[in-house]
Amino acid sequence: MKSLENLKQKKLFLFDIDGTLAVGDTLYEGSADLLSYIERIGGKAYFITNNSTKSGEDYVTKFRESFGLETTKDQFITSGYMTIRFLCSNYFGCKIFVLGTSSFVTELRKNGLLVTEQYEEGIECIVVAYDSELNYEKLVQSSKALLTTDAPFYATNPDLRCPIDFGFIPDCGAMCAAITLSTGVEPKYLGKPCSETLDMVIERTGYKKEEIAFVGDRIYTDVATGVNNGAVGILVLSGETKKEDIPLFDVRPDGVFASLGDMIPYLQD
Repeated sequence: MKSLENLKQKKLFLFDIDGTLAVGDTLYEGSADLLSYIERIGGKAYFITNNSTKSGEDYVTKFRESFGLETTKDQFITSGYMTIRFLCSNYFGCKIFVLGTSSFVTELRKNGLLVTEQYEEGIECIVVAYDSELNYEKLVQSSKALLTTDAPFYATNPDLRCPIDFGFIPDCGAMCAAITLSTGVEPKYLGKPCSETLDMVIERTGYKKEEIAFVGDRIYTDVATGVNNGAVGILVLSGETKKEDIPLFDVRPDGVFASLGDMIPYLQD
C-alpha cells in the first residue's frame, strides 16, 4: 500500500456513485461531509459512473431529490457519455444496434447518432449498455445482430453487478457475459477502466493526471483507472469489494477506506 501523504495535494476527485457515494436512493453516511470538505479546501468533485441508465441531467435531478445535493451537469461523467463520444468519433452516420434503456437510446439520438433497437440490414456496430429495462427479446435481437453480421461489439462497462439496497443485481458485464456465452463474441468495453477515460477527464477538466484521484468500490474498474494510468486509485469498502478480496487482484489500491468519510483526515493539513 502506498503512502497517502500526497492525497492532500490532489485537486480533482472522481467519485463512483453506486456502492461508493450511495446505494439506491440512500446517501452513505460521511459522503456529504467529504464533498463539502473538498469544496471548502478548493478542490473539485466529479462523479464518474459506469451506470449508463441515466444521463447527466437525470443525475442532477437524482442528487437533488434523493440526496439533497446540488450539482451541475458538467460534474457527471457516465459510461454512456464516454460511449457517445466514441460513437460520434467513429460511427457518426452509421447504423448502430443498441441494447440499452430508453434514456440511453434517447441520448444517443439527441447526439445525432443513427440508432436501431431491432436487427436490420446495414448494422455497422453493436453496443450493449447496462439495461434496467432488459427483456429476452433484446437478448435475441443482439444475438442475431452479432451472429449474422461482422459488426464490432462494444459495451459501456465491464461491471458484473450493481449495488442495491438488498445486495447486488446484474450489471452490464453480466449481461454481456450471457450474450458472449451464447454467441462466442466478446465486447470491447468503453467505460472505466478503459485507458481513454483519464485522457477524456483531463481534456474535459483541464487538470493534470498527477492532480487526480479516482475513488470507488471496485478495484477492476474504479481503482484500475487511476492506478494503471498515472493518477491515484482509492478503494472504499462500502460496495462490491471487501477487504479479503484485495489480494485477489493484480492492481493494488493507493489507499483503502471503510467509507468516504474516513478520507477527510487524509486531506487535512
